[in-house]
Amino acid sequence: MIIFSAQVELAFLVLDIRKTPRYTMPGRTQPSSLYREHSDEHDFIQRYSISENGFLPEREPLKRLPSPYYEPWECLLDHLPSLIKKKTIRKAVENTQVLSTRKIHTEEEWRRAYVVLSFLAHAYIWGGEKASEVLPSAISVPFLQVSEYLDLPPVATYAALNLWNFACSGSDFQELDRLEALHTFSGTQDESWFFSVSVAMEAQGAYIIPVMLRALSAVEYRDYSTITRALDELTVCIGKLGELLDRMDEKCNPMVFYHEIRPYLAGSKNMGAAGLPNGVLYQDGDGSISWKQLRGGSNGQSSLIQFLDAALGVVHKSSGHNAHTRHAGSFGTSGVATAFHQEVRSYMPGPHREFLEHVSNMKSLKELANEPGESDEQRRLRRSFHFATEALGDFRNRHVQLVTRYIIVPSRKQSDVSTVNLATASSRSNQDPGRELTGTGGTALIPFLKQTRDETYSTGITSSGV
Repeated sequence: MIIFSAQVELAFLVLDIRKTPRYTMPGRTQPSSLYREHSDEHDFIQRYSISENGFLPEREPLKRLPSPYYEPWECLLDHLPSLIKKKTIRKAVENTQVLSTRKIHTEEEWRRAYVVLSFLAHAYIWGGEKASEVLPSAISVPFLQVSEYLDLPPVATYAALNLWNFACSGSDFQELDRLEALHTFSGTQDESWFFSVSVAMEAQGAYIIPVMLRALSAVEYRDYSTITRALDELTVCIGKLGELLDRMDEKCNPMVFYHEIRPYLAGSKNMGAAGLPNGVLYQDGDGSISWKQLRGGSNGQSSLIQFLDAALGVVHKSSGHNAHTRHAGSFGTSGVATAFHQEVRSYMPGPHREFLEHVSNMKSLKELANEPGESDEQRRLRRSFHFATEALGDFRNRHVQLVTRYIIVPSRKQSDVSTVNLATASSRSNQDPGRELTGTGGTALIPFLKQTRDETYSTGITSSGV
């Protein structure tokens, strides 16, 4: 368990907390009473469902819903890879009755239901020769209800695929070799490894959350030594995240990922070329139907990575679209496209989303690094800030290289597969010089990733030219 000092606790609570989220933050009072009421900073971050494992849960996720009433769902999930391979998943789902969500009680059970229904929904949509534009009521009705309870969209998000979909043979979730995915679409070790790498990265980055919160709260007091130490630690942490990312090649084959895993991660937004020009039709419990265009799961939905951006003051402006992937749902009433990184916060668990909003409103490390002054401590801070942003940019560059190996290169190889999905659509797009490949989150893949990387690097260029 992460325990912090009284000094840091006071720094937290003297912050400007005028904006009150759903999980109410403490107001301003005298320091002595603040310490008595909030002496443990672990309680502070726990308000936002952040555990000692960061944005991962404190314990392993449930492996099964406890009520036998939900065995029809669990049984389908048990046999999912086989049903997909035999192309019988749709028939199996259509033979399933609509189940009530009234027997789901705890937060862990709601999360488990969300994972189950996410996998079943995507298996149904993408588990045929062509994508299904209609999600049967046996899935859509409870999926909408579970999603509403958790304040998440009814689609396979990063939370469903990674945060709440793992098991660990040990007690330390940072140990990649001890992790495995609870569920996969393909039944392959490749897919389990693909999900597990993200889980290990989330666990590895957990310790940096309180460290950077300490740095942000120290900005108000110009505590340069605390901030500089935190930035140096952040640089080390990001390096460790990169090392984990580099391990993807150990057990995940690019061709298996491209053809057997990636198609099922796709959402219904910007997926016209993959067979969903209008998105997917959902039916709710009252019989009402509605089209939904939702982004699929992607690492862009990782609260950890967005936390690092927020802490360093990195601003991303891209909506992720190109001329071929513009949809009205991505634009505000003013006609201005919503930035992708801001939009996908709605795909994160509600408490995590509120935490990021809070962090974004804290004092700025970037502004402090750009303040005039040439004292030794200011120079050290600028240098550490530059190295930290450079490390994050390098991490994103590693991701671009990974995407090249796992998506760009496989998309250039000829395939005689007749199925229409994200893989075949991407291969066709690669043969058309006027079109960009689309990511599972619906973005124009490579241009978006490169812009995100470049925006990270440019953040580290301070007014002094460092």
